[in-house]
Amino acid sequence: MGAGFVARQGSSGHPGGLAPMTRGLVIGESLIDIVGGDEHVGGSPLNVAVGLGRLGRRVDFLTHIADDANGRCISDHVEAAGVQLVSESRTAERTATARSTIGADGSARYVFDLDWRLSGTPPVPPPLFVHTGSIAAVQDPGCLAVAALIDTYRVSATVTFDPNVRSSLISDRDLAVARIEHLIERSDVVKASEEDLRWIDPARPPEQLARAWLALGPALVVVTMADRGAMGFCASGEAHVPTRAVEVVDTVGAGDSFMTGLLDALWGVLGGDRRPELRGIGVDALTAALEAASLSSALTVAHKGANLPDRAALEAASRR
Repeated sequence: MGAGFVARQGSSGHPGGLAPMTRGLVIGESLIDIVGGDEHVGGSPLNVAVGLGRLGRRVDFLTHIADDANGRCISDHVEAAGVQLVSESRTAERTATARSTIGADGSARYVFDLDWRLSGTPPVPPPLFVHTGSIAAVQDPGCLAVAALIDTYRVSATVTFDPNVRSSLISDRDLAVARIEHLIERSDVVKASEEDLRWIDPARPPEQLARAWLALGPALVVVTMADRGAMGFCASGEAHVPTRAVEVVDTVGAGDSFMTGLLDALWGVLGGDRRPELRGIGVDALTAALEAASLSSALTVAHKGANLPDRAALEAASRR
């Protein structure tokens, strides 16, 4: 993908010889998914944080959980992936849950019990990037704190955003769309599903809406289209990659795994100081990033639940 697409390293006394801004910050909900009689750790931002941790990326995760059994299950899951849970995350009265049903086509539907709140600025070093999305972007009152944190960090950090709309939680559609567009204007990389785009603006074809979003300010807008692959839009042009052939077990975590793979592929051009390089990405480099993201997603849907791949699994699959 070119010399720009490599992790930056330094020797300024930081652990592992890494430069100060080599940690990402993910902000958003985490919860316990209840599917039938089974319980699993879930939440779109959590999946992205854990996915990056499994790939060896250094990430802090700011969420809202309680010091209860479910909260401890979440913190154990996050830390097992090598992700640092921000201490201010443990302020909830109860840990959120989502009851899921899996359709015949492997798609998931959710009913949530969630109270989303944040307060203050997390005591973390200036991050390389800040990622948020899904419930965290639109649900009161926490979404207001998320937007404030994005404004705090966006000068020095790449901002990445995945709307990942949960329509069952949205009572005021117009307000939710306005909040989504507010974050798009402040983002460098936006990833959305075709389903998200059709919900946000049913009057416009997804490709047209994605191009309109690109004009609002992001360097990249990427759209996933289930079995029709993914497309990406940047100043240099457009890229399209097909879906990888795989037997789908369920689609839980597919979009989050795609987002994780995309961030991993773009890691070398993340950070506010690399914004001109990200904005200048070529179609070939964008295509390669989409292919890497699609591989990550394919490995996830081939297994039950949001079980995102580690580095060894990705490298083994890329050789096949």
